[in-house]
Amino acid sequence: MTDIENFWAVIPAGGAGTRLWPLSRKGAPKFLHDLTRSGRSLLQETWDRVQPLAADRVLVVTGAAHRPAVAEQLPGLPDDQLLAEPSPRDSMAAIGLAAAILEVRDPDAVLGSFAADQVIEDQAGFLACVREAAEVAAARDVVVTLGIEPTHPATGFGYIRSGELLDPAGSGTARTVEQFVEKPDAATAAEYLASGRYRWNGGMFVVRASFLLDQLAISHPDLAAGLRAIAAEPTRLDELWGDLEKIAIDHAVAEPAADRGLVATVPGTFDWDDVGDFDALAGLLGKGAKDGEGHDVTVLGDAARVRTLDASGIVVAGTDREVAVIGLDDVVVVDTGDALLVTTRSRAQDVKKIVEALKADGVDGVL
Repeated sequence: MTDIENFWAVIPAGGAGTRLWPLSRKGAPKFLHDLTRSGRSLLQETWDRVQPLAADRVLVVTGAAHRPAVAEQLPGLPDDQLLAEPSPRDSMAAIGLAAAILEVRDPDAVLGSFAADQVIEDQAGFLACVREAAEVAAARDVVVTLGIEPTHPATGFGYIRSGELLDPAGSGTARTVEQFVEKPDAATAAEYLASGRYRWNGGMFVVRASFLLDQLAISHPDLAAGLRAIAAEPTRLDELWGDLEKIAIDHAVAEPAADRGLVATVPGTFDWDDVGDFDALAGLLGKGAKDGEGHDVTVLGDAARVRTLDASGIVVAGTDREVAVIGLDDVVVVDTGDALLVTTRSRAQDVKKIVEALKADGVDGVL
């Protein structure tokens, strides 16, 4: 399968994955971990996924602290295609920096932004969706997002409400985007699913680099100007970066552009998971080994060190210690040696609150 002319894959590799603490931390966030038991980290799997689309045209944007680890995991990535942020400024600054650099290198560049910490197994379905999105983005002044077909009324994802076909006379599947909506409650999510008009927002965007920055300049002119100034004079990165507005690409560009009728979505039927917490990780890894009572425990790590009896859930065994779980349903146990987490799958989202409390108390050594 040949790659797409003028197409660049941008991989934002940031965030700390706080809901996966203590496995994921500031120094070793989730994209650097093998969470699928494939032998490849999530970052490496993302790199593998985009190779048929862009070959040697890949930009990775990561924090300065993670640059050595990213370079080690991606030995095929040229040094000048690994961009290091001096400090976290959220997704718009990261993706916008890549867009500004591409705008200088190739005025016709179309970029596809694919987060480094997502899991997609249907490679063929993903590639087909991105190819159509790239064709739309190259031909029209629109931001194209990949809309993930919802499999259940999830309350942990944002949604995209789609409208009419972009080209009713053609064979394409792209539709206009009427609105981006925030994470709904359970009843609203069920209504979304029943209507057939809503897709999950996976945060994957395909757009001409120059058009993305032009749209950003409408709503956030200082941010767009700062990114373009850095691209024009890369030596000013440290000088200018700290003054850039901290905002997500959804709020900075996608939502305002949708209000202007300038966003389209290509529906994707491929599987997708952002592995947002330990409940999602347990579901991703599937059923584990049966214990003596017929219950299911999923193990990430050395399964030989985990003993269970009448228990279900997930155990992350990250040390040489023996771990035993007895009589607990849907439990989450994460042992990293310097920290131990015990919770339930239903409370997995609350792990972030513990991280916030540790931070507030100045317990930085385990963060």
